[in-house]
Amino acid sequence: MPEHEEIQTLEADLAQLRDLLVASRTEESDTAREQAKAEGDVDQVRQRAARDQKRLDSGAVTNPKDLESLQSEIASLARRQGDLEDVVLEVMERHEAAQERAAELAQRVDAVQAKVEDAGSRRDAAVEGIDAESASVRKERDVVAGTVPEDLLKLYEKIREQQGGVGAARLFQRRCEGCRLELNITELNDVRGAAEDEVLRCENCRRVLVRTPESGL
Repeated sequence: MPEHEEIQTLEADLAQLRDLLVASRTEESDTAREQAKAEGDVDQVRQRAARDQKRLDSGAVTNPKDLESLQSEIASLARRQGDLEDVVLEVMERHEAAQERAAELAQRVDAVQAKVEDAGSRRDAAVEGIDAESASVRKERDVVAGTVPEDLLKLYEKIREQQGGVGAARLFQRRCEGCRLELNITELNDVRGAAEDEVLRCENCRRVLVRTPESGL
């Protein structure tokens, strides 16, 4: 059934997409933690700078050397804050990219999953149809089998078991449709000379030959 191959292909794609989604969500989680840490570092520097600036503005520091040291530290903290804010922006961009990628992959997973479910529904419907047809054919076969002589039916079943499920084949245009080989002239003459109710078998595959007006005799 084509649905089987379709489902196998879709499930392989789905497994690959799910692996990519897991990796993308892991990256999203990692960058979220990295961003939170970077923002925390910025906040610490900002608070330290604010305390130093408050001390400077209060006039509590009067010693010129201490005053110069405090001003230098405030400037250093400002540069450090700028560097850390750049880190935050870089991590934020990576986090947003990971979020977008995860969202895209989640949508693709949902789309492929829907295709798998659709193919599965079509497969189940087809199987139900085949089962119904098979049951109908079995009933017809039972009716026909009831009209066949017991010894012939046993022979047919034996050949069918030996020949992969096909015990009889039509003779069409001088060719056995079981083995697809054309009968030679001797075999054809034997068939032509046989009685109408005689059971004939293909010399090549040993299946029962079924004669019809299209046998080419």
